[in-house]
Amino acid sequence: MSQLRPEQLAAGLGKRLAPVYFIYGDETLLVNECADAVRTATRDQGYADRQVFSVETGFDWDCLLAAADSLSLFSEQRLMELRLPTGKPGRQGAQVLRDYAERPPEDTVLLIVSGKLEPAARRSKWVQALEKAGVSVPVWPVGLRELPGWIDARMRRHDMHAGREALQLLADRVEGNLLAADQEIEKLFLLHGPGEVSLEDIESLVTDSARYDIYGLVDMAMAGDAAHTQRILGGLRAEGVDPVLVLWALTREIRSLAGMARDIQTGTPPGQAMAARRVWDKRKPLVSGVLQRIRGRQWWAMLQRCALIDRVIKGRAAGSAWDELLQLALRLAGRAPIRPAEIPGYD
Repeated sequence: MSQLRPEQLAAGLGKRLAPVYFIYGDETLLVNECADAVRTATRDQGYADRQVFSVETGFDWDCLLAAADSLSLFSEQRLMELRLPTGKPGRQGAQVLRDYAERPPEDTVLLIVSGKLEPAARRSKWVQALEKAGVSVPVWPVGLRELPGWIDARMRRHDMHAGREALQLLADRVEGNLLAADQEIEKLFLLHGPGEVSLEDIESLVTDSARYDIYGLVDMAMAGDAAHTQRILGGLRAEGVDPVLVLWALTREIRSLAGMARDIQTGTPPGQAMAARRVWDKRKPLVSGVLQRIRGRQWWAMLQRCALIDRVIKGRAAGSAWDELLQLALRLAGRAPIRPAEIPGYD
């Protein structure tokens, strides 16, 4: 029927309810808020009965169809909630969901709350059937560039306002942890109240709850943001992430980029080179930028650096794995190698 963004869902629920709401993504805070909005709307519109099904190992999918075919004992209208944390219903579950979507029972709303769907799952017949029968709400992570705007909108719900620098500082301290961002805004409201929130307020009241991942490191290096790349790498080190994983992520991306650079150098159009390696549309500007910044034998030199770091990690070459990873990430970011001792705040 339609696909809505999370911020559009409330307006959609004010109209006639759809027979199916399919909410999926791995941003837990936003997924839960969307699901709560559906629960509240159904309750307000007289769907007093609620049945919950959690898909775990050994889940009996027939019970979902049986429940759909039975009448509610307590209410003429009911909400059936299916929790699908893996986003993978399996062959039987996929067929049951397709059957349900083809003939949804009257006076019943099915709410499906799912984890992140892989690209192949989003193209599958069971997902298409659910989207055709009702409303789907994909929930995507809020990126660092969008995070200050998200925080600003969230603060304005409490009549709080902050300048650009204060918003960026708060975003830096809760990066990758939207739940912490929401909690810090609630804490600011309790301690500070409505009104203007200064940079000093953020510095004194907001703790550093940022969480990083190896993929964010790769993307930030590709974007050419050396300072943030350094910060993420320091965060991964502080969190105890194995340097092997960091090297794996960097090497995989560098190898792919080197292949694309070679194809383009031998006459393949950039769009065709990216399509051959299944670069998503969303990442194409990022990939194009780094391919224009780093050329030719520089890719070969970076792959040699990856091999050297592998030997350092295995103890077969001298050096510090984290120092070498920093040098590699900064090269990918387009910055000249810098010795860690020359970088403030990295130890």
